[in-house]
Amino acid sequence: MTAPLSRELALRIGLAANELPGIDAGALISILGAVVGVPMTEEKFANLGMKQFRQAGGEAFLRIPSEKQKAALRILKGDGVGEALDDVTLDSFLEGDMPGSIRVACASNAAEEMDGHFGSCRRFLVYQVSASETRLIAVRSAIEPDDVEEKNKWRAALIADCDVLYVISIGGPAAAKVVRAGIHPIKLTSASQARDILANLQKVLADSPPPWLARVMGQEAKSLAPFLEEIEE
Repeated sequence: MTAPLSRELALRIGLAANELPGIDAGALISILGAVVGVPMTEEKFANLGMKQFRQAGGEAFLRIPSEKQKAALRILKGDGVGEALDDVTLDSFLEGDMPGSIRVACASNAAEEMDGHFGSCRRFLVYQVSASETRLIAVRSAIEPDDVEEKNKWRAALIADCDVLYVISIGGPAAAKVVRAGIHPIKLTSASQARDILANLQKVLADSPPPWLARVMGQEAKSLAPFLEEIEE
């Protein structure tokens, strides 16, 4: 039986896997288990050298750039992982502000970057977005408590008040839990500044939002009327 990982090491492994194309957290755990043994500890990660790490990765690491491997090892050693969640400034917001707006979560690992995978991001940035304004209203740590049995379900519940989720990657079972929570997941192909992504969303809100999004904005009658007319004909 594999020894359980601490929350800190699980976070490091998840973030390190993000740096290694084609290597998910499970595969990285197997690689690390082969080189440092179990139980895995912070001390063992601190003493892990680049040569050992690369050799343990074997053929799977051959196609991964050296800089990516070095970045992953730095994360495993804890470099930058302990940064506080207060590296951004929240905007003032009261419930009821910004009528016709929607709430958007962005999977993030640092600052206002949308650069996270659903299952391993450090936190979720939560924005209130209208056609004319965007406000960062919350930063929610995604480091789950030790007693959580279903990580993806817990993460979905963490952002259950949101209407849209932006992520770099999300698996099918996790996406199903997000949708079940009433959230529309959107997967992007590369990391970007969250506010740049939301600026594009604002254009959609201002022009012609799709029916499901118009419904969230409280504009169902106006937005769905042409669609309903077509069905009745």
